[in-house]
Formats: sequence, structure tokens, C-alpha cells
Amino acid sequence: MRMSRNTAGSVFVFGALGLTLAALAYPAMLGVENTSTTADRIIANTRYGPLTEADRDFVVKVRAAGLWEYPLGELAMERGTTPEMKEAGAHLIVGHSRLDETCRRIAPELGITLPNQASPQQQQFVATAAAENGRQFDSTAVTIMRVTHGQIFPVVAKIRANTRNSLVRELADQANDTVLDHITVLEKTGLVNHEQVNFQQTSPPKLPADQLTPPPPQPGSPVLVLEPRPDLNINTATPSPTPAPTSR
Repeated sequence: MRMSRNTAGSVFVFGALGLTLAALAYPAMLGVENTSTTADRIIANTRYGPLTEADRDFVVKVRAAGLWEYPLGELAMERGTTPEMKEAGAHLIVGHSRLDETCRRIAPELGITLPNQASPQQQQFVATAAAENGRQFDSTAVTIMRVTHGQIFPVVAKIRANTRNSLVRELADQANDTVLDHITVLEKTGLVNHEQVNFQQTSPPKLPADQLTPPPPQPGSPVLVLEPRPDLNINTATPSPTPAPTSR
């Protein structure tokens, strides 16, 4: 079964909500109120290496990202007005279904509880794009996705450089390829305003923790699965660079 999505229309204001995926914490389930001061603290010694709070938060972040980017990818395939937009949607679906499979495989090994819903802010991203149609949908969805991917990219690199846990390192390698692939296909739509994106990536407003935190799953509830899509036959590991503009 494919993941269901919330398509309720609502107005989205970038400056008010911000696009702070890189700041996502999960205090409701992880017991982490301030990850910036405790990120390096070892919380478990596993047979795959020590697990820090940053490692644990990273696995949750990757899972939460898929819970909203997968349905937004479906929207892009359905509503995208260009082949490039539909291709971007396909890459989002395939990339996050594969990342989600890895998260679901390694989480039990590391004692990590995964959310079944994205954070309120992330759900708002999907609702905002769903409220638009035509080229406005394309532009809104691309802007949201390009900003959030630009924010999470350095987070992935930091985890990859610092983790001593082999399973987290494996996920970081996969996430690095996937995020780069998604940035590449989003830029190929021709809809990325780099000045706007760079500003929003580097100047996100502060948001309350409850807007950034995925709600905990109900006790005993099954882990939601993002359906694999082998029919899309997408390679998310080796993105092709965006062609440079041709000089006239």
C-alpha cells in the first residue's frame, strides 16, 4: 500500500514557517532537548560501534524526511507540468523508499524507534504544495524541496565524517548520494532561484520544538512502509551534473 498523504490546502509563508529540516530534533521519543550540546554523547555500545545522540537523531531525520518527501514526489508525478518535474517526483519516491528500507532495517539493530508521521512543519510543506496547481505547483514544490535538501546536505556530511557506527555510516553514504541526486534533478527543472534558496538555507527563523518534532507512534502500531517502486527504474546513486548554460 502506498503511503497516504494530506492534501488539505493551506497558505504557506516561507518566512513564518521556515525550512529548518537541519534543525529537526525528536525530543518526544529520544529524550533530547538540546542536541547541539549532547550530540557526541554515546548512548549505546552496539556490535556495530558506539551510537551517539547525533547518530540516533540522524536515523530519525532520514525516516521523517521520507514521510513527507515521498508523498510530495507522488504529487510531482501527478501534477507536474513538465517531464523534468515528473522526473524529479520519481527520484523523490525511489530515493526515499530505498532510504526508508535502510532505516527500517537498521533501527531495530540500534534500538531506535521510528516515527510514522512527519513533523507538523513537514506536513505543512506537503499541504502547501498540494494547494497549488499548474506552474505554481511546480515552482512551490521545487523551492520547498531545494531549500530543505540544501539544509540537510551538510548534516549528512558531518554525520558521515564523525560517526563510529557502521550502520549509521552506511545510511549516511546512501543519504549523501540520494540528497545529491535530488538536488540535481530539482535544478534540472529550471525553477530553482538560487539567491532565494541560498538565503532561506542560511537564514531560517526559529520555530517551536513541537512544529519540528514528529509525533511518536501509537504503542504497538506497525511501522509504516514507503512502498518501493521498481517500476520507476530510477538510479539515485550516480546523478548526472546539471549542464552548464550554453554561451551565445
